[in-house]
Amino acid sequence: MEERRRAGYTVQREILDEGAVDEMAEKSDSKTSLFEKLKKSMRCSGPRVKSCLLGSFPVVSWLPRYSIRENALGDLVSGISVGIMHLPQGMAYALLASVPPVFGLYSSFYPVLIYFIFGTSKHISIGTYAVMSVMIGGVIERLAPDSNFMDWDNVTNSSQVNFDIRDAERVRVAAAVTFLSGIFQIILGLVQFGFVVTYLSEPLVRGYTTGAAIHVIVSQLKYTFGISPRRFNGPFSLIYTVLEICSIIPETNIGTLVVSIVAIIGLILAKELNAYLSKKLPVPIPVELIGIVVATVISWQVDLRAKYGVEVVGLIPSGLQPPVLPTASLFSQVIGDAFALAVVGYGIAISLGRIFALKYGYKVDSNQELIALGLSNSIGGIFQCFAISCSMSRTMVQESTGGKTQVAGALSAIIILFITLWIGRLFEDLPKAVLAAIIFVNLHGMMKQFLDIPALWRSNKVDMLIWVVTFIFTILFNPDLGLAASIGFSMLTVIFRTQLPTYSILGQVPDTDIYRPLEGYNQVKRVPGILIFRSSATLYFANAEMYQEALGEKSGIDITKFLSAKKKLEAKRKRHEKKNAKKAAKNNAVDMEEVPEREEQKDIAIIEVEDEPDPSLPRAIVLDLSPVNFLDTVGVKALRSIQKDYGEIGIEVVLAGCQTGVVDNMQTGGFFNDKVTKACLFSSVHDAVLHCQSARTHSQDEAMGCEIPSTHL
Repeated sequence: MEERRRAGYTVQREILDEGAVDEMAEKSDSKTSLFEKLKKSMRCSGPRVKSCLLGSFPVVSWLPRYSIRENALGDLVSGISVGIMHLPQGMAYALLASVPPVFGLYSSFYPVLIYFIFGTSKHISIGTYAVMSVMIGGVIERLAPDSNFMDWDNVTNSSQVNFDIRDAERVRVAAAVTFLSGIFQIILGLVQFGFVVTYLSEPLVRGYTTGAAIHVIVSQLKYTFGISPRRFNGPFSLIYTVLEICSIIPETNIGTLVVSIVAIIGLILAKELNAYLSKKLPVPIPVELIGIVVATVISWQVDLRAKYGVEVVGLIPSGLQPPVLPTASLFSQVIGDAFALAVVGYGIAISLGRIFALKYGYKVDSNQELIALGLSNSIGGIFQCFAISCSMSRTMVQESTGGKTQVAGALSAIIILFITLWIGRLFEDLPKAVLAAIIFVNLHGMMKQFLDIPALWRSNKVDMLIWVVTFIFTILFNPDLGLAASIGFSMLTVIFRTQLPTYSILGQVPDTDIYRPLEGYNQVKRVPGILIFRSSATLYFANAEMYQEALGEKSGIDITKFLSAKKKLEAKRKRHEKKNAKKAAKNNAVDMEEVPEREEQKDIAIIEVEDEPDPSLPRAIVLDLSPVNFLDTVGVKALRSIQKDYGEIGIEVVLAGCQTGVVDNMQTGGFFNDKVTKACLFSSVHDAVLHCQSARTHSQDEAMGCEIPSTHL
């Protein structure tokens, strides 16, 4: 095997502490005041206005440079393909949201056009999404249940649901929560709060969407079996709903069940055929569109509703709805749900947006995405849409069929507009069971996410725990409360990991300035007389006490015991001095030379024990703070306490690898004073080690005219 080539590497310089580095680099202490920052942020100029305009309206920056030759054909094919997908998915997800199917078409039109103007991702497909729809449905069923719209029918002598009034109220609730979630997203975007998505880690998002998919499946079982279970709200409602469905399974409508089974099997076989022929076909077969067309024709010809009691979509009005301001009185009842929708919708969209931006080499502005989604939802709420996000299945089709810009999304919206104005009424005989089957088949991707569990078990068990706990919380507490509980648990795992860091004693790799843990390397050697201690986590209030305890355990120094022994020795010395003073007063005439030799030796022995350092103790301790990225007041006090306590027993404590922000935290936290300066801080562990090694011989070296040791590799 050819020997690896190594470049020569030699450094020779003086040992530099933090104070010397500040002096050499001429550190500036000037800081910009809050007034200056506000003044600068409010300053207006031509380039700044242009940048703000282009940032707020991204379409202005890219549409004038749109290349028809390179992009038009791919965007056209992609737009038609995605538009066709919007039809069945929009109607199906409207059932999830507990609103009439036509409102799913509206939600596939207005928000898509608005995102075309304000969005920055070129590939994601904005529109209806199963998880968002089921969250909306939970809010609607809570605020507008069937029981609120019961009318007495004198003909049948029974209570019947007034569907017209119920649906109108449900649309108002959906519009209100959608509008408010959009307002939340706009506010978060304006205050540059796009980083909120960082709290939604990939295991959390995938566990959450899998749990939400279970809610989706359970919510559609009533259309699959043709039954009418009671709706439960609050924690454990999913379990109650499943038990309720199991209890009324004998009431299943056989005709509806047959339609569901045939639709599911047909869709699965067609999608498998689509996948098999994907490399040979330029455009995927519109399986779902063909399915709803065939199902509608059969339902119309056989008259499934009248003969077999199969529930169908019903009236689909032509045209678009006029804008209506949301009912403000509902805002106080849906504010929590609206915020959850805002966070979930943004988290899913930005995650997919970043994946494709990385793949195709462009940038997605996280804050502008918040504003774009917020405008899509808030304006969509005025036009009776329900909350939208990004669909993985439609996005994959949009990308795979050649879509290269947001024009593909705009074209898909035009397809939906055409369907809404002229074709929508043709689908009034479509069985709802077929829409439920489309939802079931589209969720197979989310169900595959269960395979994350063994993969995460092998790679990171904490991430696996986050996935599983998020899934359980979502199942038990519903998507809104489940999300909040999952984020809380995810943040707790971070705290727990910082409370349980790895503490190590470092040694030197021979003939280098590199230091590694003694436990993991055979050739790493301990530096004689110097203990180098490092924690793998930052130092703050939650682990400051454990940091001090770990230092004592790793060094073998019971600092409390040593300090107690020193105090006893000091007290004994003072008592002895006091006793001698009394004797001197009584025997003032007696010469001190007459003092018994044994007592004099005893006095000298006490003093010598105090001054002579314990040979088993290290001469110095180096605290490697390179993993520490901030210090709070508790952390600063812990470091100050360590330096003071170990200094009292004759051990010098120096700090190494401090980042600039950490040094600033120490400065503001009162770590430095007249006795403690930046001379105890070093940029690297090697500088600190060389300083400690030269500290005892420094005076002798100066007297002999020797140079201070330098870093030389």
